[in-house]
Formats: sequence, structure tokens, C-alpha cells
Amino acid sequence: MAKAQDKEAKAAAKKARKQASKERRQQLWQAFQMQRKEDKRLIPYMVGLFVLIVAIFVGLGLLFGSVWLLLPLGIVLGLLAAFILFGRRVQRTVYTRAEGQPGAAGWALGNMRGQWRVKQAVSGNAHLDAVHRVIGKPGVILVGEGSATRVKPLLAQEKKKAARVVGDTPIYEIVVGNDDGQIPLNKLERHINKLPKNIDGKRMETLEGRLSALGGRNPQGPGMPKGPMPGNAKVRGMQRTARRKG
Repeated sequence: MAKAQDKEAKAAAKKARKQASKERRQQLWQAFQMQRKEDKRLIPYMVGLFVLIVAIFVGLGLLFGSVWLLLPLGIVLGLLAAFILFGRRVQRTVYTRAEGQPGAAGWALGNMRGQWRVKQAVSGNAHLDAVHRVIGKPGVILVGEGSATRVKPLLAQEKKKAARVVGDTPIYEIVVGNDDGQIPLNKLERHINKLPKNIDGKRMETLEGRLSALGGRNPQGPGMPKGPMPGNAKVRGMQRTARRKG
């Protein structure tokens, strides 16, 4: 009886994996079709990169007398490089669509890879300027988006509140934008990942509990949207698919 149940469970799991794999392939194909229509350089760049890498490995094979050994490796690496290029161009398209829209920074933070504790819109105002809070190995990171003149007081207020409970944990302030001293949306994740690691996972848990006890967002103004944003919902699927495969 137990063996029969195990067999059924394995069959069900195998079927689920096949279905999930089929859905990922469909999403990937849809993402490729959408990106191809918007990005006329996508296919030439992908083909050119693939051909270049294969040519390099063929050249190395001719040089060392092992073409048939290096050619398959060149094809595999060429396909991988072309796919990475595709994923990055999809991501750039998504960020371009999201940039400047209310909630874009919160959306970008929510899509970061790694062990980050993101709380969107812990403070905001009626103009949809907002401050988002991130807890990670660097410490506490406050990310403001909106008008710099309006968001800086919000950041200062939120930093003052956080400083009362985080002790000597570093608190970083970031304003998202394209002006001097600001971080562009498409470079936000990279900038945060470059911050020094100052605390461990246990400390992160403690900080999350303390900061959560401070309460939610500033009651002034309407609630911030929890993410954009790119007007077409399929674009979000494009990014998730590219990130999963990349």
C-alpha cells in the first residue's frame, strides 16, 4: 500500500515538474516575442554574439588541432551568452517602462535577489513620494523616490525613527533618480549589493522585529501603490522569466 502511494506521489511530482517546465517555456517564448517586437537589435545582437563565440572556439580548435572537441563547447557557450544578453535587454526594457512611475523603486526593491527584508512605503505623502525600508547584511537601507525636495525630509524623519531602535547598526539613505547624488532605478539593485556587509542574519531578524514595532507608513496622504507599474502585466512576467533563466 505504502509503495503504491509513493509511486503515485512520484508520478504526480513528475507530472507537476513537466507542467511547470512547459509553462516556463511558454513564458520564455512570449517574452522573446514581445522583446523582439520592441527591440529591433535583439536578434542581430544575439546572432552576432553567438557567431563570434563559436568562431573564437573554432579558431582555437584549428590552432590546437581539436576543432571537433572545442566546437560543441563553443556552441553551448554561444547559446548561453546569447540568452544572457536577451535577459539583460528584457530587464532594461522593464526598468525603462517603470522609471518615473510612482512605486517604481518599491517594485524594484521587491524584485531584488538575495536575503533582503523589504517594507514598501513605510513613509509617504499625498504627492506619492515615498520611503521604502530594506534590511540586509549592510544594515538598514532607506530608499526614497519622488521629488528630492519632498522626499529628503521623509528620509530624515524615517532615519530618526529607525535610529532609536537599531543601535549602532548602519543606516544608509538612497534617493532614486537621475540627478546628481541620486541612484538611477536600473542601477539601484547593483548599488545596494555593493554596500559593505556589517551584520549577520540573526541581527537582521532582530532589526526586522524592532522596526516592525514602529508601525506602518506615515498616515498623511493616500497609500502608495505597491509596485508599478509597467503598464502591461506581461512585462512583469517577462522579467520574472528572464531572471529565472538568467
